[in-house]
Amino acid sequence: MSSKEKKLDAPKIPEGLTALTVPDYEWADEYEISDSIIEDSGIHNQSAYKACFDRVVFQNVVFRAVSLRKAEFTDVRFVNCDLSNIDLSEVVLHRVSFQNCKLLGMDITGSTLRNVWFEQCYADYAVLRFSNAKGVKFEKTSLAKADLSNMTLSNFYLRESNIDQAQFSQTKLGGIDISSCEFNSLGAALEDLRRCIISPAQAITFATIFGLVVDDGL
Repeated sequence: MSSKEKKLDAPKIPEGLTALTVPDYEWADEYEISDSIIEDSGIHNQSAYKACFDRVVFQNVVFRAVSLRKAEFTDVRFVNCDLSNIDLSEVVLHRVSFQNCKLLGMDITGSTLRNVWFEQCYADYAVLRFSNAKGVKFEKTSLAKADLSNMTLSNFYLRESNIDQAQFSQTKLGGIDISSCEFNSLGAALEDLRRCIISPAQAITFATIFGLVVDDGL
């Protein structure tokens, strides 16, 4: 962690969580789950509007055809889960971590993210546009072709991640360090990238992207 990077607040998970099984979580609108662990199972064809999850661990869970629009997640941990194509639009995530999860095409459009950590996740094609992210970290995570446009960022970190062809249009990246990330091209205007922190090698890539010619002096 760099000296300028602020530490994120981790999920506050108590001991002695109640283990839930499939029949226990047939969800409905404004459904609530707290102080529980759901593991080694599949959650399929579930839909709940404004559901609430407090102090919950999901481990080795596969989500299929699931919609949790405007849900609230507080002190929640996802471990080795598959949330591909899940609809989490307009959710609130507070002290939430995703570890070694598959998030292909996950939709969290228009959401509020506070102290959220993604580690070693596969989030290609994920949609985060119009979200407000404060205290969010992507570490060793693939965001290839993800949509991060029109976002508001604060204490936002991208570490050793693949952001190739990610869309950052209308998202201000000033002060964001992407020097450890991999990409060949980005969907961003020069104004979006102003004051973004990059590596010398990436400077050449950006020169190519914007049609500049680098004179090596030879």
